[in-house]
Amino acid sequence: MVDSLPVDVADVLDAVLGTDDPVHLALRAQLPHLRVRERCTCGCGTAYFDLDTDAAVPAPVGTGTVVAAEARLLTEAGECPGEVLVFTQGGYLSWLEVCSWSDDIAVTLTAARRWLSR
Repeated sequence: MVDSLPVDVADVLDAVLGTDDPVHLALRAQLPHLRVRERCTCGCGTAYFDLDTDAAVPAPVGTGTVVAAEARLLTEAGECPGEVLVFTQGGYLSWLEVCSWSDDIAVTLTAARRWLSR
């Protein structure tokens, strides 16, 4: 996807923003101007972004904080231990969050890559 992004982040963004939805297409156009500013310290893989807003066009999602894309995660056993959410602020990519709904299954961005490709 984008060479400047970590592989796990790039893969998940590619999967979650993989539709022809106009909002997803606008967000994909921002990817060349995106970099990871920091990661969650718990190990889940949540990533917070910096984006060159002078070089990117905002997506048509509104001015506030919006969940612009989401995907539920399905394990090989068919369980749904969590989801990934893509947040925007003012139409610009802001962060990728990994959400866990289970205490029994470790939900990380690395696992999400595998479960989203199913």
